[in-house]
Amino acid sequence: MIVVGGEALIDLVPVALPPGALLPRPGGGPYNTALALGRLGAEVAFCSRVSSDGFGESLLAGLRAAGVDLSLVQRGPEPTTLAVPSLAPDGSASYGFYVEGTADRLFTLPPALPDGVRALALGTCSLVLEPGASAYEALLRRESRRGVLTLLDPNIRPALIADPAAYRARFLERLLPHTSVLKLSEEDAAWLGGRVDDWLAAGPSAVVLTRGAAGLTVRTREGGEHSAAARPVTVVDTIGAGDTVNAALLHRLTARPGGPVDWPEVLAHAAHAAALTCTRTGAEPPYASEL
Repeated sequence: MIVVGGEALIDLVPVALPPGALLPRPGGGPYNTALALGRLGAEVAFCSRVSSDGFGESLLAGLRAAGVDLSLVQRGPEPTTLAVPSLAPDGSASYGFYVEGTADRLFTLPPALPDGVRALALGTCSLVLEPGASAYEALLRRESRRGVLTLLDPNIRPALIADPAAYRARFLERLLPHTSVLKLSEEDAAWLGGRVDDWLAAGPSAVVLTRGAAGLTVRTREGGEHSAAARPVTVVDTIGAGDTVNAALLHRLTARPGGPVDWPEVLAHAAHAAALTCTRTGAEPPYASEL
């Protein structure tokens, strides 16, 4: 089983008609990653705290339909977090958030995960918003110590980070030493201001960098470097593309635990899946049959 931890929220996605209208869509980086893994046919569980309001019910219904295990989901009466993406002409998105007093940020550390868990993925808002951020950090440290493969996607949302210096220090000193695979975008890397060599030295065995239309690149601790080209598609928006990359990476990396990683194949699989997500409005990752 793969466990994905982090927020589930509602994206209010701009639509063409009527002018100025916003369409509520399920979202949140970890939610999208869990959904994508379910659609790819992986055995996956979602670990989060979800509101008992109508939005929360719809979020869980989407995961349930994708075959995601919900036994690790905590519930609360607080409202669901809302995100409002703004789309640039190239389909890229920036975000504003409504997070005060919302259910997901009150996540608490769960009991030990089942013995059959092979991987844990964390990222995005859940690494920032307290008190949940500290609980997710504790979960990462605990599961890493018992040998679980861990994937971290910082998926930086600058509007949520009140103290960038403190966040960067936490990332380097408290998260990376317990991370097996770091996946981040070029924009994330620029904001963090570090170098791949420094991140590899801090703990991860591999750093995967997404580069938009330029594809994906991985650097490994052993000095290997591999790339995969992006699939040419007509981009509707890029919402959920990076989350789909997370899912595709985990889907392949957990298929043969302990064996050598065929990074060119893994990256090509991720590029294909992400490209299909970009052809759709909002975070709509592909099913295995579409790949």
